[in-house]
Amino acid sequence: MRLFRRLITSSLLGLTVLAIAACGGGNTELILATTTSTDNSGLLDILIPRYEEQSGDSVKIIPVGSGAAMSMGERGDADVLLVHSPAAELEFVDAGFGIERARVMFNDFVIVGPAEDPAGIGHMSDAAGAFAAIKTHGARFISRGDDSGTHAKEKILWDAAGLDVPSTDEWYAESGQGMAATLTIAAETGAYTLTDRATWLSISDPERLPLLAEGDERLFNFYHVIVVNPDRHDTVNSEAARRFRAFLLEPATQGLIGEFGGELYGQPLFIPYASDAD
Repeated sequence: MRLFRRLITSSLLGLTVLAIAACGGGNTELILATTTSTDNSGLLDILIPRYEEQSGDSVKIIPVGSGAAMSMGERGDADVLLVHSPAAELEFVDAGFGIERARVMFNDFVIVGPAEDPAGIGHMSDAAGAFAAIKTHGARFISRGDDSGTHAKEKILWDAAGLDVPSTDEWYAESGQGMAATLTIAAETGAYTLTDRATWLSISDPERLPLLAEGDERLFNFYHVIVVNPDRHDTVNSEAARRFRAFLLEPATQGLIGEFGGELYGQPLFIPYASDAD
């Protein structure tokens, strides 16, 4: 179906594609598999229209966890990825599914939870210690449990605390959903959860679900763009993927990323941190 769609698109665009190609333009469909955090935060609402205007490409955004995004890349169901699970990304690239991985930006993870804070983690800067305290007190914890970058980071923190991922314990539950839904569940059930700061700032009520622990360097959250390897799937639109990669790294786009959220939230939701090779 994907190849058929590409052929139909090419046929319909016809001379328009040729004319734009002659002057270096695009005018093709780009499938972007990206994290729920970039989608929930509203950042893509700023970046994608600008990219489409500059390139002539149309972008189909598929917001999923980083693990699901990379699975799409393995199947050739996406052209380019914007994800935040570094260890899994390196495995993806090493296995030959992705190429030209580049750093785009970062923000950080924070631990949020009920205002009464039964585990007493408020103002802690040791994320592993905060996780240990939550388990010691048997306080409710909601995990995304979806193989996302956030879920991967959570498992790293449980390991740093010297604890097995407690998936069978009564106080621990997995939502199996994105960050927005997981934050809603945590607020409604009086539970702790790990979240990227951008999604928490953009959709949560800080009185119902306040930020309790932050500042640990292990909570840094780096985002990378990866072109899906066209040698694995001849349906991959690698030209558009490379255009989008270059767009994310260019100074004007980095400036937009650095400004996003500052006026509304008093702080940017993402920090531009481009590197052409990382």
